[in-house]
Amino acid sequence: MVEPEPRPSLVDIAEESLRTWLGSSRHRVGERLPPEQELSAQLGISRGTLRTALRRLEETGEIVRRQGSGTYVGKLTSAAFDEGLERLVSYAELARQRGVKMEPAETTFEEAPVGRRVGELLGIAADQPAFTVTRVLLLDGEPWAHMRDVVHPEIELPAAGKLRQALGQGQMVLDVLKERGVPVAYARTHVTARTVSADDPVGRALGVTGTSAALELEHVTCTGEGVPVEHSTDIFLPGRLDLHVIRQLEEPPPMPTIERARSRRG
Repeated sequence: MVEPEPRPSLVDIAEESLRTWLGSSRHRVGERLPPEQELSAQLGISRGTLRTALRRLEETGEIVRRQGSGTYVGKLTSAAFDEGLERLVSYAELARQRGVKMEPAETTFEEAPVGRRVGELLGIAADQPAFTVTRVLLLDGEPWAHMRDVVHPEIELPAAGKLRQALGQGQMVLDVLKERGVPVAYARTHVTARTVSADDPVGRALGVTGTSAALELEHVTCTGEGVPVEHSTDIFLPGRLDLHVIRQLEEPPPMPTIERARSRRG
């Protein structure tokens, strides 16, 4: 006689429900999940059962739990950011979310003419000087990106010393603008492929030997009225940034409760 398959336990069902929800919801790698109390209420299970299910997902790397910080969508690496283009989030904030150390190197500050291209995008003359910061960002001590930011000259920035301190500690220009109350709403991003080599400044700054492919992101950050306030050019070597776009139905599927999961197993 064939032995019947054992019925899945409540923890098994909770684990499967969480895995399905993580795979089909709006949450992305590195994002923080709701607190345990909220998750257990949504699933309709005890916090003890939830913790056991979360422990299993943690063992497989599907979630990451940080003491005193929370639970995050997993499958993380420190060498690259897996990030969507749907949200406007500073790289400093992404680093904090992922628990990796980001620090600037080879930073230069200057008031320099913006040039024709940036002038057209910011709506100012090519010879108009504007605050410009150029730097290499290190991720866990390794070269990660070369960035150049130009702030519209009409934007009031902090005093030079305070600004240099903030950017020198790893803040992004986006962070500074938000702290100053600039009503940033969105950024237009243009993504292109390019090459860098040991013969050009960007390649040297990123430690390239020979020639390498690179990913270039050009952003124009705007207010809700569409007024440009900042332009940036970010260059990443292969494997440093994994961009994606998530396409989904207007109404994302809700987190399955344990009762719905049981009924599916029927």
